[in-house]
Amino acid sequence: MPVISSSLDGMKVAILVSDGFEQAEMTEPRKALDAAGAQTQIVSPLDGSVRGWKHLDPADTFEVDVPLKNANADDFDALLLPGGVVNPDTLRINQKAVAFVRAFVEAGKPIAAICHGPWTLIDAGGVEGRKMTSWPSLRADLQNAGAKWIDQEVVVDQNLVTSRKPDDLPAFNREMTTLFELAHEDAIH
Repeated sequence: MPVISSSLDGMKVAILVSDGFEQAEMTEPRKALDAAGAQTQIVSPLDGSVRGWKHLDPADTFEVDVPLKNANADDFDALLLPGGVVNPDTLRINQKAVAFVRAFVEAGKPIAAICHGPWTLIDAGGVEGRKMTSWPSLRADLQNAGAKWIDQEVVVDQNLVTSRKPDDLPAFNREMTTLFELAHEDAIH
């Protein structure tokens, strides 16, 4: 029986989170990426595990695959930045987290960010001149950092895909997977 290859076979995707990420914004994109053949790994400044949230309530814990102190952006092909309020607010003041994200930005690797996830991109210098969306409360922050903010379920600008909220996950997952597939095809050809 022939082996059927998936579109993202061999692609390594870092999922950068700390405690307080919106759980569905990590688990649903991760399922979509894994189903397409990607190898996803949770990267975190926390050792051991991280806790997701369902809106304002603590939810499940997830094992950290790669502690941030040991993570190297060169080991990954793409980056996923889930939202939630606490998660990106914690990451954006962590110098190692910002440097990790900046390495993806500077290398032109594909990045997917949803909800409050783009906050970390601001501090990493990854939004100036970009068309983006986010949770509505980030609009002024993104515009002040030089982004063109658009209120729609998903926005793709070159190697960056952004979305507003958990309700937008079907569109976000579709566009993220498509963007990552294009980048992966370019990298292997």
